[in-house]
Amino acid sequence: MRFFALAALAAFSLVAADIPRPAPDFTIAMPGNKSVKVSDYKGKVVILEFLLTTCPHCQKASQGINKVYRELKAQGVQPIGIAMNAMPNMLVEDYVKQFNLDFPVGWSEREPAVAFLQHPVMMMMSFPNLVIIDRNGVIRHQIPGGDKFFENEETNLKALLAPLLKAPAAKKAAAK
Repeated sequence: MRFFALAALAAFSLVAADIPRPAPDFTIAMPGNKSVKVSDYKGKVVILEFLLTTCPHCQKASQGINKVYRELKAQGVQPIGIAMNAMPNMLVEDYVKQFNLDFPVGWSEREPAVAFLQHPVMMMMSFPNLVIIDRNGVIRHQIPGGDKFFENEETNLKALLAPLLKAPAAKKAAAK
């Protein structure tokens, strides 16, 4: 029995990302041959949704995030969707239109997304994956697909965002 408990603990440690941690700069390809970087949104509280456009859970999550965004946008919330499907560049514009999303949705190749998420390469990834980054560029929350968080996502998301929205961004040091 002790062996199984240790094995379970070891398996959990393989999937638990380091939190908090500085958000590495991450580039997201966008429609129109554009791209954005996570660092472009420093000073805002950023919600990254790593998704599959064909995933019903991701679609529901995107709609919930959109509702929260509409409510909290003026306070400095910025969601960004990141599709990881095969050929996502052909899918994201229709995804945004179909679900009437007000936030940008782009795409990424799997390898940089997996590295950003600190997800073990050999483990199956569930979707959606949410990452919440504070105004200073620090990842404060990371919620993997299948987490109970998604059972009451809008309420849970607002609860995680509230303290981050109250906290000011760090002031830049004056140049000498």
